[in-house]
Amino acid sequence: MIYLYCPEGLELNIGQIIQDYSFDIIVNDYSLDSYDEKVICHYESSRLSDEQRQFLVTATELGAWVEPLVSYLDTRLGYTEVNLLHSGYFLHQKAFSILSTKRTQRIKRVIDFITVILLALVAIPICILTAIAIRLESNGPVLYRQKRVGQYNDEFEVIKFRSMAIDAEKSGAQWALENDTRVTRVGKFIRKTRIDELPQLINVLKGEMSIIGPRPEREVFISKLEKVIPYYRFRHAVKPGITGLAQVSYPYGASVEDAIWKHKYDIYYIKHHSILLDIKVLIKTVKVVVFGSGR
Repeated sequence: MIYLYCPEGLELNIGQIIQDYSFDIIVNDYSLDSYDEKVICHYESSRLSDEQRQFLVTATELGAWVEPLVSYLDTRLGYTEVNLLHSGYFLHQKAFSILSTKRTQRIKRVIDFITVILLALVAIPICILTAIAIRLESNGPVLYRQKRVGQYNDEFEVIKFRSMAIDAEKSGAQWALENDTRVTRVGKFIRKTRIDELPQLINVLKGEMSIIGPRPEREVFISKLEKVIPYYRFRHAVKPGITGLAQVSYPYGASVEDAIWKHKYDIYYIKHHSILLDIKVLIKTVKVVVFGSGR
């Protein structure tokens, strides 16, 4: 159970967002007089009165665990509840070490480079075999290039093995679907094992991508998604990745609802980035490749 304190009028909205959580929440109970071992969260505390904010300070002094609601949910759920985000979450930039610390960015770049060199030893033979298989199955280019949005909203050309028929988007841009009929037989295999992503190691070497980060999306979809998903473009604060927390935690995305769930993991990754988290994502990615559980 947690105790939540927020401005009047927000209780119903917050309740609707968190109604499916497995724990109880008591809202704006200022009669609470025992704080020991209590979990107390606040939401938009800048809009609380001086007396209400003093209540939270007193609770902290007397042994309660007090923190912003979204931060508490981050820790408990393992993803960020994006429907509760407001500007204050992003304005404490020092909490985003991957953004505020150049040393962190340089270390990540060095690790990316080393990882590409190590992966190349295995990837090159696999790429040769994949290229042959694609060419034998169908006419058309082996590689597929497509503009995606990268860090700071700059566009670049992502490189992948072609997994669909050459006329896959003759009717316009569309999300890839589960059991998509546009996917070739070879394409189905290389998508499940993520082999189709291997050419993106070139994008990593060029500095356009990282090994781990949010997946790069197309501007045509971003323009639509940012209208319904709060702070959707914030994912572009970091370099996009070949794999990422969203990909290994919520592997399928073919709707706005799926995009919302992926965004929850992307924001969490940016906020809580660490080398340890990158290692965990890599381990989960290896499992996807070995067991062919990707989509």
